[in-house]
Amino acid sequence: MMRILRRVFHHLNRGMVLLWRLGLGRFMNVWPEGFGRLLVIEHRGRKSGALYLTPLNYTRAGDSLYCIAAFGTGTDWYRNLLADAGGAAWLPDGRWEIEAADASNEPRRLDLMRGVLIDSGFAAPLFGLHPRRMDDAALDEATAGYRLVHLRPVRRAAATENGPGDLAWIWIPVGITTMLLLLRRRYAR
Repeated sequence: MMRILRRVFHHLNRGMVLLWRLGLGRFMNVWPEGFGRLLVIEHRGRKSGALYLTPLNYTRAGDSLYCIAAFGTGTDWYRNLLADAGGAAWLPDGRWEIEAADASNEPRRLDLMRGVLIDSGFAAPLFGLHPRRMDDAALDEATAGYRLVHLRPVRRAAATENGPGDLAWIWIPVGITTMLLLLRRRYAR
């Protein structure tokens, strides 16, 4: 079952990145309890050096962000991000350079883990996790193999080609075409 969920999320991630590139990242974060609180991380392959984009659920704690590697230490984005000690994150307010560190042994681990799971919206229940109803012992047992990752936004990063909102221009021709089609339909009667 986990293999199937992993494959499904892998394919959904491509669509999430496209929505961010279309400039819809801010709108995807309007209802964290339902759709989840989402960011996209840019990370380099630790062997290939290739740039990867991975959408993740996160929670905010002060000036810090936390996310979860639900598939443990074998998760590629987790290994890449920690090998480089950072990358960039696409957040609703723009692109940020980030520093990353494993926070799995942090004393507030369970509270932060619970926060990420609550802010994952529908995703946590798909994995059989109900963070609002689970007590600490049950949550600790269910997430024992998960890795908690601390992301610290350092500074705003410059916009990049293939970055958040780089395809937002598409809405202009889509809007004009839609308006022309509606006008054509109205005056064709």
